Amino acid sequence: MNLLAHPELLELLAASHALGTLRGGARRRFETLAREQAPVRAAALVWQGRLASMTELQSPVVPDAAVWTRIRNMVDAEQAQHAIGRQRGAAPNASPAPAGWLRSLALWRGAAAAGALATVMAVVVGLNLRDQLQNAPAIQYVAVLSDDKATASMLVTFDPRKRQLVLQRVGSYSEDADKSLQLWALPPGGAPRSLGVLDNAPALRLAASESDVHAVPTLAVTLEAKGGVPPGSGPKGPIVFKGALIEKTI
Repeated sequence: MNLLAHPELLELLAASHALGTLRGGARRRFETLAREQAPVRAAALVWQGRLASMTELQSPVVPDAAVWTRIRNMVDAEQAQHAIGRQRGAAPNASPAPAGWLRSLALWRGAAAAGALATVMAVVVGLNLRDQLQNAPAIQYVAVLSDDKATASMLVTFDPRKRQLVLQRVGSYSEDADKSLQLWALPPGGAPRSLGVLDNAPALRLAASESDVHAVPTLAVTLEAKGGVPPGSGPKGPIVFKGALIEKTI
């Protein structure tokens, strides 16, 4: 199936891959497509970025004191049953049935407490995930910029609501202290247009309008002198990353 012709399915698969629920052969096929097709790789990286900070946004959950009380009671009851069992083991007609019943009761009480705690944590995680997805940026354009070895090095997305480009480094490239990376739009039949100078942070936001990226098929990043080239000038240094800018349909 051509995922590019089914954008809704692509989004679902990318989200499942990021969540870890896409498994087995389906996961391997999706990863193969991501290596071969830039739009699939971009969708996967977008969803990984959306979910990567979930653990940071997750508020700590302190178990109720009653949970620890139940655990202590279970441990005490278990130790008491072991002692009773040793005492009854010396008697010829000792019956282990009561100990087994009490052991089962303690086990089920513990399972119930653990289940209640797991339910609470699942609800909290679910609410946080829902809020995060609702507050996720609106992404209209996506680009995966690669180096000359076709290794993905930077993910670029455009959020029309916030009117900004979001750049995330996904490779190990690092420029020297006396150099700067500069992002360029490469319109068809026109001169390269600077979209901003990048610092060495792993993630960066640049102010931009839709006119800056509309009908731009390609983005490129060049290595320039510190601070980038002067306004109105074209690129002077070599291209280090380059990739197609894709307009999302959903």
